[in-house]
Amino acid sequence: MLKKYVQIYNFFGNNVSYTLINHYLCAYYFSNIEGLFMYEPLAERMRPKSLDDYIGQKHLVGEGAVIRRMIESGNISSFILWGPPGVGKTTLARIIAEQTQVPFYTLSAVTSGVKEVREVLDRCRADAGSIFTKGRPVLFIDEIHRFNKSQQDSLLGAVENGTVTLIGATTENPSFEVIRPLLSRAQVYVLEPLTNDDLLQLLERAIKTDRIFKDREVRVEETEAMLRYSGGDARKLLNILDLIYQSLDVHEAFVINDKIVTDRLQQNPLAFDKNGEMHYDIISAFIKSIRGSDPDAAVYWLARLIAGGEDPKFIARRLCILAAEDIGLANPNALLLANATFDIINKIGWPEGRIPLSECAIYLATSEKSNSAYLAIDDALQLVEQTGNLPVPLHLRNAPTKLMKDLGYGADYKYAHDFPGHFVNQDYLPEGLKGTKIWNPQPHTTSEAKIKERQERRWGKD
Repeated sequence: MLKKYVQIYNFFGNNVSYTLINHYLCAYYFSNIEGLFMYEPLAERMRPKSLDDYIGQKHLVGEGAVIRRMIESGNISSFILWGPPGVGKTTLARIIAEQTQVPFYTLSAVTSGVKEVREVLDRCRADAGSIFTKGRPVLFIDEIHRFNKSQQDSLLGAVENGTVTLIGATTENPSFEVIRPLLSRAQVYVLEPLTNDDLLQLLERAIKTDRIFKDREVRVEETEAMLRYSGGDARKLLNILDLIYQSLDVHEAFVINDKIVTDRLQQNPLAFDKNGEMHYDIISAFIKSIRGSDPDAAVYWLARLIAGGEDPKFIARRLCILAAEDIGLANPNALLLANATFDIINKIGWPEGRIPLSECAIYLATSEKSNSAYLAIDDALQLVEQTGNLPVPLHLRNAPTKLMKDLGYGADYKYAHDFPGHFVNQDYLPEGLKGTKIWNPQPHTTSEAKIKERQERRWGKD
């Protein structure tokens, strides 16, 4: 009774009269008024308190899995949980705090700076030196990828000397967002999106065990739309269920089907963050589909980028890069079309710009492919790194002054246009690299096969 009394007092604030508090308290117990205490979201009400209630990630928390063994033994090592939103990263950290009974501190990288990190580490040091502490303190940092380098640097000493066990959670690739020294001290565990079976299990549990839903008759007719909109995210699924419930009239039946879900959500909230991991996954799939000569997949991933709000100029720039890297000399017109696409988007704007993007993507996907130019420049760069600044041969040097000419600059240079076929056999590479092959034509393409034949007529076969 006292707990509910305090809840009502806190809910209404300190200006409420005790008579009103007593009125609502009686209403809660005797009239079963649910709405008064519904400010806590369903996702929070359903947050698991133990591994037995935790859904998904069996490769990490299933019987004999690495994190379960850590929790059961009480020996927690530093690690980073990497996965998309709504797959249980924060929940897993809370379960560890609950079951290990060690001092547990939480920081959010969104609101914490170096000062807050140092204050928490000081408390951890005090706990670590206490005879009453059962184990090493644990520091959980949510969205650790938002910490800058100096903030991450401030953690290194405490993690390295064992003052604290670090658990980080991130939706971004730690290879790009977490400094290397910290990565070397913390194992990275990947959490996967929940499967449809996982989500259906969660849906059933919410309906049967949630303190508000368990006494309601809930009729589940269809789940395809709910699963599709959830996209492997447990929080999204529970928020959708909560939204449907809160939109019901007092005496309206609690029914879940595809039409109701679609009507309530209006549109599919696509999982796409222009600065996040999903952004790079989708653009990677787009590029690889074109490189793999699949126009259907290329247009599909293009549509995903467009629907997710990607900048059309970013897409066009990537098409220009691909045209040079993956098509190159096999079809030089590809780069011209990609560049024209970039130009036309700036001229005609959006949404019409989607059409030349589609045309270009299909053209590049169906074109002959060659990466010989890409390989050649990378090999040349590696050769330069290995051989250093080799001197330019004298006959190739510029000779704008009499002194340079007297020193032999430009001497014996043969002007190609003075010879039959506008070609003359002479050395163009530095001494020591003569005869080195850097560019290797790929004869499986019609264009480069012709180039190879022409070069063999000039220089002779290798």
